[in-house]
Amino acid sequence: MRLVDIADTIDLTAAESLWARHARTAAARGRLLSAPPKAMTFGVPPVELTLEPLSIDILGQPVQVAATARLYEFGVVALALQVPADDLPWVDFVARMNAVDATLGLASGTRIWDEQVAHLADALRPALVRPSVAPLHEDYLLALVQAMDGVEGTSMLHEEVDLVPLLSGESRRLSEQARKDLLRQRFSYYTDDLVVLTWDRAFIYEPRNDSDVVDILEVANAQLLELRYYDELLDAELPRMYDLVEATRNVANPFAARRYADLARHLYTLVAEVTEITEKVDNALQVTEDVYLARVYASALELFRVPHVSKAVDRKLAIIRDSYAALYEEASSKRGELLELAIIALIVVEIVIAVIRHV
Repeated sequence: MRLVDIADTIDLTAAESLWARHARTAAARGRLLSAPPKAMTFGVPPVELTLEPLSIDILGQPVQVAATARLYEFGVVALALQVPADDLPWVDFVARMNAVDATLGLASGTRIWDEQVAHLADALRPALVRPSVAPLHEDYLLALVQAMDGVEGTSMLHEEVDLVPLLSGESRRLSEQARKDLLRQRFSYYTDDLVVLTWDRAFIYEPRNDSDVVDILEVANAQLLELRYYDELLDAELPRMYDLVEATRNVANPFAARRYADLARHLYTLVAEVTEITEKVDNALQVTEDVYLARVYASALELFRVPHVSKAVDRKLAIIRDSYAALYEEASSKRGELLELAIIALIVVEIVIAVIRHV
């Protein structure tokens, strides 16, 4: 899957309506398959779009690929291409997955994702609030398996089947420490299911095909992407803010209070906008009672370093808040100075008038 930040926000209701008029394929609100509503819910359910199927060359053979998109309110679109890999020996299955990564991954240079994003952006433009000029993106590869010959339980599956080449994408044998690190994030709920997570790939064995793990990994990646966007936005804003503050302070203007107030309002607006969106990102998925999915979700967030990026955003917001408070105080001080000058000027005028009258 590839997730792209295409706008500041997306009007999901408008997007549904626009897609219904534009395309012959379906649009629906996303929902979790297996988790009860009280156990886990989307904060604002995303809109799922069925795209036209594609034909992609993989290992020199054309393959029909199903395509879907999911729109999140906070401006992210998650594109998924589902490549069939039925009735393959394990070695061939791993080769197929690595070939998919070589064909569609970051290093491939493929235009397929960009074309899909451009198609969606054109169709949904009225629903996009402040479309992104240079969109950021995240890629994640999922290997989904429903059945394997001879597998009845999954407690030792990672020892019976070599998952490492699939999870690492490496053809050479890794060290024992590297293998342990790759297999550390393993989760099972039933005796016959298994999820293994890494920072850019996941293996999911689910015989019932009703797992919500794919949705959870998508949301975690969407949160990472959006927080990355605001982290980079604030990185660019902080030097600009320092320059504006310095320029404002160096202006010898009795009406500098207005400059301070205008800059303070700009910073306050920026803080309010970023805080509002980051709250939506934080509440994209609400997990309460499903302990298993909560563990998978928390581990994915930690693995993707979402808390680390979130703390970086919070630190930069705190700097801007402090700057806003200082500017507001300075603006008030400048107003006080201006008022004092006005009072002194009035007193001088009154004295001059009184002297003139007595002359």
